[in-house]
Amino acid sequence: MDTYSAVKERLLSLLNDKRLSIHKLAADSCVSASTIKNILYGKSRNPGIVTIKMLCDGMNISIAEFFDTKQFKSLEQELR
Repeated sequence: MDTYSAVKERLLSLLNDKRLSIHKLAADSCVSASTIKNILYGKSRNPGIVTIKMLCDGMNISIAEFFDTKQFKSLEQELR
């Protein structure tokens, strides 16, 4: 799994777990709904760390919690 896929899956999982819509997360995180959709639908394959932090703030989790998953711990090296 690549990093983009791990970020996308984690964001989708958190939206589901917290029962948040894209628009609710947008309002809570001050990240536009279009930016969130671009991450989820593949138009933005390299979301910035500041954007991820803002999304975490909107979901009331730390950035460490966001990345503390099996997928992130087992990512393969991106450079080849």
